[in-house]
Amino acid sequence: MSVTLSSTKTRAALRTSARVSGELILVLVMASVAVWVLGRMWSIVWPLIVGLLLTTLTWPSARFLRRRGCPPALAASVVTVLFLLVAAGVVALIAVPVASQSGELADGVVEGIQRLREWASGPPLNIGDDQITGAFDSATTRIQDSVGSMVTTVFTGVSTVVDGVVTAVLAVFLMFFMLKDGTRFLPWLGRQLPGRLATDVPTVAARTWATLCEFVRSQAYVGLLDAVLIGIGLWIVGVPLVLPLAVLTFVSAFVPIVGALFAGFVAVLIALVSNGLTDALIVLAIILVVQQLEGNVFQPMIQSRGLGLHAAVVLLAVTLGGSLAGIVGSLLAVPVAAVIAVIWNYVREQLSDPVQEPESQTSPSGAVAAS
Repeated sequence: MSVTLSSTKTRAALRTSARVSGELILVLVMASVAVWVLGRMWSIVWPLIVGLLLTTLTWPSARFLRRRGCPPALAASVVTVLFLLVAAGVVALIAVPVASQSGELADGVVEGIQRLREWASGPPLNIGDDQITGAFDSATTRIQDSVGSMVTTVFTGVSTVVDGVVTAVLAVFLMFFMLKDGTRFLPWLGRQLPGRLATDVPTVAARTWATLCEFVRSQAYVGLLDAVLIGIGLWIVGVPLVLPLAVLTFVSAFVPIVGALFAGFVAVLIALVSNGLTDALIVLAIILVVQQLEGNVFQPMIQSRGLGLHAAVVLLAVTLGGSLAGIVGSLLAVPVAAVIAVIWNYVREQLSDPVQEPESQTSPSGAVAAS
């Protein structure tokens, strides 16, 4: 039995496909315009995002003080000062032990370079002193030839550092104002919006805030897990400065990719100059194993449980964010994905029909029995 296509159904399907495609194109255009506007306003948006993340980290302390009768301004001031003191303490906890052992580390660096030179002069490389000297002379010549580009790179680096300092200062001020007046924001926002938006937008904002709190909390759990595991490994190997390295690992966990690379590089370098090449390779293996477990097992599991996202979604979001926007993309990928999920779930709730429970019907035999 042959089947022929219905021209009416085909035209209807094509019309529906065309309409849906046109609407999807309009949505993508509007999304592109929104992303472009955010990019033009990035100097304001980035400190706002950092301040919002810092607020999610410090809000439990401010809420505790406010519930004990502390005025909002005083609670925000106390929490901000405590946050700055903790940040300074973390820096001191890392810098002071390193500075106290700087002489030993410098001697270890010189000894490590000498060992590397002796190893290079022996088999199988057999690199003589003349070749090493020639390599140094060649490197010096290249450096002298590229002074202009180096100066440009230095100025770029200084500009980046200044931008980072300005962003940090703005983020701290924004954190203070959010801690002080954050609870009044949603009611104010509801009064500024018309119709259903007065209910929908504050509701989505409240759910987004809860999601960001879960993100920061899960990131702290991941950083603590990394710090404990790597700290235990460094302690077993006998690497000095275990506590500062563990603190550095915990703090760097909040900066994806680069933070882990920086903390690992510092740990391997200290192991190399203090314990030798063998222990440095062992430390490198420990860091690689922990980072692989963290990136592929612990982080997706912890964040997926706290944010309501599947572990595979978390992993793919970080990969996509890093490929699109580098470090910043990796940092914001998971919270952005979680916020999109919050908005999507809320839209589904509003568009779904209420579930109607079937009414209990009495069978004819039951009715007869009842009569």
